[in-house]
Amino acid sequence: MNELLFLASVLFFLASVLAVYALFGKTGLFIFTAFATILSNIQVCKTVDIFGLSTTAGNVLYASTFLVTDILSEVYGKKEAARAVKYGLAVTVLWIAGTQLTLLFVPNANDFISPSLQTVFGLVPRVAAASLAGYVCSQTLDVFLYHFIWNRTGRTRAGLWIRNNLSTLTSQAVDTLVFTTLAFLGVYPGEVFVSILLTTYLFKAVVALIDTPFLYAARKIRPREDA
Repeated sequence: MNELLFLASVLFFLASVLAVYALFGKTGLFIFTAFATILSNIQVCKTVDIFGLSTTAGNVLYASTFLVTDILSEVYGKKEAARAVKYGLAVTVLWIAGTQLTLLFVPNANDFISPSLQTVFGLVPRVAAASLAGYVCSQTLDVFLYHFIWNRTGRTRAGLWIRNNLSTLTSQAVDTLVFTTLAFLGVYPGEVFVSILLTTYLFKAVVALIDTPFLYAARKIRPREDA
């Protein structure tokens, strides 16, 4: 079941990026960045087994944000891609502050949800801080490498495949190392931590390779709304 859900979620989230782009242009991509930043920080708290490998549930959604920055880089340029990274940073900071403020409220006698919120949001400071560090490092690197490679390959179909995959695969490796180390080192036994580190990158790399046709498709889309 998890394997089918993994494949379905890859197609769903990557297709969703194209859908919001077609409907709302770059504004839709900024919105998706905010959505993915929030939900993936919740999903990553859940550990699952896929193809017999231990990993976190937030990998696919988070990996899809690299398609967002690559579309922005390809269509609108480096400045707009960097803006999406800044939006993701701002949303993460607000997310951390908002969840911790929620936990400070004293529940009344009839409340039954507070223990569950404490379980999930109690992990937020470390997980979100790790996500924040990984996000800023990897997305900034992704935007830089994308345009660095572009300047040397030109605006060709072959060049698009190279800059998309090299920039994303490299930045995903940086993100995985930074996030997994800061979020889970010491939380899980050593062998589980290493498994999560390796499989997290593996699944993100799979998404990175699958998203290339979606980037080609994005170049042909003429958004209904654009600012």
